[in-house]
Amino acid sequence: MSTAGIDIGSITAKAAIFDNGKIIATKVIFTGYNAELAGQRVYDEVLSEAGLGKTAIDKIVSTGYGRNSVKFADKSFTEIMAHAAGAHFLNPRIRSIIDIGGQDSKAILLTDKGKVKNFVMNDKCAAGTGRFLEVMARALEVNLDEFGAISQKSKSPSKISSLCTVFAESEVISLIARGEKRQDIIAGIHESIASRVSSMLARIGVLKPAMITGGVALNSGVVRALSKKLGMEIEVSSYAQVNGAIGAAILAASL
Repeated sequence: MSTAGIDIGSITAKAAIFDNGKIIATKVIFTGYNAELAGQRVYDEVLSEAGLGKTAIDKIVSTGYGRNSVKFADKSFTEIMAHAAGAHFLNPRIRSIIDIGGQDSKAILLTDKGKVKNFVMNDKCAAGTGRFLEVMARALEVNLDEFGAISQKSKSPSKISSLCTVFAESEVISLIARGEKRQDIIAGIHESIASRVSSMLARIGVLKPAMITGGVALNSGVVRALSKKLGMEIEVSSYAQVNGAIGAAILAASL
């Protein structure tokens, strides 16, 4: 049985093909202004990647903030359920998931069977998300992909006290004007994200082992700061960014 999962996020659209217990293809593209078009395009591209035609897919599940725009999906599931299914498949030992996406962040606790035990979500403020990091990268005139490596050079991270994206940007601009080093400002940004996410986690507790998913998982500086703040290692899968799509494809297999 071949199934597809499509995860429409605020910044990127992801897709995965799952066949007889194996991930056979994944794809990531930018969502752009038209979520419906992004869903169709990422599906076409992942099929091409897998060398399959549409008739080869038995079931399709959508997830993410734009899940209802995927009109050709057989069913949609919340990101919570999709990320739980994906993380449990990638590592059945995982008990906590930290998902940091483009516009929101979530903490999910799992049972030993991979079912959702509890969760908390921040979707009211972009601070600490991918969008927040994009704004900071523009202010610092640095490619966001370089943030993790640059922050490793920091000896004295700057203090970023504001939790609001707009005010934090102003704070960063003031730090630049004062002549603080880029690496220290970036390290400070990572530490502020770690503080915000750990505060969210404290509301439900964190169980070991933990995994981080979502696009921000690609930023080694955030992962390092969060690991330090929580006092524990956080697993980062090579499939971290497409975890929701993988979970959706796995859920499709159960329809």
